[in-house]
Amino acid sequence: MKLPAQPPSSPLPETGTLSDADLRQAFRADKAAQIEKYRASGKIDTLMRGLARNADRTLSAIWQDCHLPGGLTLVAVGGYGRGELAPHSDIDILVLLPVEPDEALTGRLERFIGCAWDLGLDVGSSVRTIDQCIDEAVADITVQTSLLEARRIVGNTQLFERFLRETRHALDPRTFFQAKLLEMRQRHAKYQDTPYSLEPNCKESPGGLRDLQVIVWMARAAGLGSTWQEFEQSGLITAHEAQELRRNEFFLKTLRARLHILANRRQDVLVFDLQTALAEAFGYRASASRRASEPLMRRYYWAAKAVTQLSTILIQNIEARLNPDQSGITRVLSRHFVEKQGMIEIIADDLFEREPTAILEAFLLYEKIQGVKGLSARTLRALYNSRNRMTLGWRRDPENRRLFLEILQQPAGITRALRLMNQTSVLGSYLTNFGRIVGQMQHDLYHVYTVDQHILTVLRNIRRYGSSEHAHEYPFCSDLFANFERPWVLYVTALFHDIAKGRGGDHSILGTTDARRFCREHGIDENDSALIVWLVEHHLTMSQVAQKQDTSDPAVINAFADLVASERRLTALYLLTVADIRGTSPKVWNAWKGKLLEDLYRLTRQVLGGAAPDSHSDLARRREAARAELRLKLVPPGAEAPLWEQLDVSYFLRHEPGEIAWQTQKLLPFVTTDMPVVRARPSPIGEGLQVLVYSKDRPDLFASICGYFNRHGLSVQQALIHTTRHGYALDDFLVSDPNMEAHHRDIANLVEQELAAQLQSSKGLPDLSKGRLSRLSRAFPMTPRIDLRPDERGQYFILSLSANDRAGLLYSIAKVLAEHHIGVRAARIDTLGDRVEDVFLIEGGQLADSRTQIRLETELLGAIAI
Repeated sequence: MKLPAQPPSSPLPETGTLSDADLRQAFRADKAAQIEKYRASGKIDTLMRGLARNADRTLSAIWQDCHLPGGLTLVAVGGYGRGELAPHSDIDILVLLPVEPDEALTGRLERFIGCAWDLGLDVGSSVRTIDQCIDEAVADITVQTSLLEARRIVGNTQLFERFLRETRHALDPRTFFQAKLLEMRQRHAKYQDTPYSLEPNCKESPGGLRDLQVIVWMARAAGLGSTWQEFEQSGLITAHEAQELRRNEFFLKTLRARLHILANRRQDVLVFDLQTALAEAFGYRASASRRASEPLMRRYYWAAKAVTQLSTILIQNIEARLNPDQSGITRVLSRHFVEKQGMIEIIADDLFEREPTAILEAFLLYEKIQGVKGLSARTLRALYNSRNRMTLGWRRDPENRRLFLEILQQPAGITRALRLMNQTSVLGSYLTNFGRIVGQMQHDLYHVYTVDQHILTVLRNIRRYGSSEHAHEYPFCSDLFANFERPWVLYVTALFHDIAKGRGGDHSILGTTDARRFCREHGIDENDSALIVWLVEHHLTMSQVAQKQDTSDPAVINAFADLVASERRLTALYLLTVADIRGTSPKVWNAWKGKLLEDLYRLTRQVLGGAAPDSHSDLARRREAARAELRLKLVPPGAEAPLWEQLDVSYFLRHEPGEIAWQTQKLLPFVTTDMPVVRARPSPIGEGLQVLVYSKDRPDLFASICGYFNRHGLSVQQALIHTTRHGYALDDFLVSDPNMEAHHRDIANLVEQELAAQLQSSKGLPDLSKGRLSRLSRAFPMTPRIDLRPDERGQYFILSLSANDRAGLLYSIAKVLAEHHIGVRAARIDTLGDRVEDVFLIEGGQLADSRTQIRLETELLGAIAI
């Protein structure tokens, strides 16, 4: 029987020796005293045991005051069963019964739990007999785990001892081990198999406290001990490993406790809002070049890495004890290594000390040998103990340089090999500048991983282009990659493209020095070296051109083609750019960015192939293709003429034939209408909603449209603004909504009706309060930037701005422009996580006046400021 999580309030019985107010005050006072004592001493184990004892005393008092029968037992389970509590951990208890309760006893138990809640104990409770406990444990590994650490608080001792015997007898150590291993893998997958997110969960993320707890549960179930000292005595770990485990466990427990105290609630995620205060609680202080949180987070990442490596050793050793009959050699892999239980194992414990080149050989074998799952505990331990062998001489050894390059040149297994090399600190020992960016934070509002994790994610993305099982994700990239000579050049580039982050200065320029040195030292030929260095220098260029410049302008394409200079460079840069953007955050990449990059790639390749951009021939091609689609839609020949006569060349160059045909079909009956026309459809590029607005132009039109989107929670991803020869605005928007996908057709119909009605209304532009910033933007506010300058032809002005993203930001910008009677000819809206980079092509005679420009820039800065 499971009682309600938080039963209705019920007062303590009058017969108790203490009133509920006295008991509540005593519980809170003791908890506060324990926390104050901890602040002075820093002894985390004393704090956690003290909080558990306080809960024990309070629950025992409630138990006595509720006069529960002597045949029952109150049992602490889960973390509370270990005799430890973090400041705001929940308190898991089991009321153990000899038989099923009757109605009267059920009522008493409910009063007991209700009193516990009233006194401020965050209890999670269950009421079961021993048989029910065993049945539940068999059905649910979580229940079985919580019972493994059961501890009697008060009540019948004989019942509790029988409970321990029978639950222990019902436990199958091998089954339990496999279940916990699968559970751990699922949990790690939930956190993308990395501890290196910028807001990790110090309890549940890979390398967190939960991993250490899983090891203890596995070993205890196998009868191998329940403390690091007992594991050392049983031979599962060495004395040094036990010391490292204790040290990192102490740090993680301390981190979690201080996080609870700061948040004043149960809080296990290291959110940006609390990282600075948490760092200061550890004694870190900000400097001119770094935030206080950065050294703390780096300390956390290194602890998580050590926990991951040491837990892997322990898990393998526990498995070997549970399955001793499977510990033989499967096959000989080389003169240095054999395979055991699917793992690569060294032939002698001192191998890496005697022959340091075997370190990289282990990872090369991990790539090349089919069927192996990783490095054995013995191999990992030897790696851990041979870190002093990875010296400057080891890095300069020609054999090691050959092996490392061979690792990068393998046709498969590169991602997993480099990730394991990073996990074991071998990658940072070989590439020392890579070691410097391990655990380095990125506060640019769109990266969600540390620099080293981002680099390895980019490399993984490139590798997946060549994997048949991932070819469906980005088929165009996969097609280009299949025909790209020496793809390992891209892997080298991925390793170095962000390696200079955090040094100060332009990391794209600084990184070229590292890349050039690597190529020279590893004997990479001149052409490939030049490509790698060029890609590192220009790895941001393609995304900037695609997202911030008008790629329908032949001059833009020609300039980009001059920079790229060859099709191999273009293809390499395109593949790297797609992988790089996708490796920043799941929120940054979308189909619209993909289309912009692909369009730029195709247009540039035409130029590099000798077909210079010819707006006249391209215009004719687009028109003919659009006419062909109109014929398929049963539009009579020549029917498009009245509308097309009002459209200039820029319209046709900025729209694909399919879009031209769709817009033409929708607008043919309304070429000279007095009423606003709005049409919407699911975006043909696969994400969001495409909204077409056709109306007589007026200064506040763009702002009115943006205001509507803002009120309905629609985020503008792209805006193509066009003014016809006869004074109509023909505007095309791509908008998105996280909740749109399931019902985008209903939203399309609603947008058509509501937006048209609003544009017809004569109401002015409403004032909107500034939208709330995200947690990330509040923690890392950026200085807003405005840049206003005439375009190269002097016909229009280009307005560029960057700021923290928030709801209503685009409307705030559009409203300022409307109030100054500034027309928007085109807009490029680019949202990078929690940061926006927007570019507007604007017009207005008053922009020629420098004072007007200053006034406009000042008001825009005020509109986008936090």
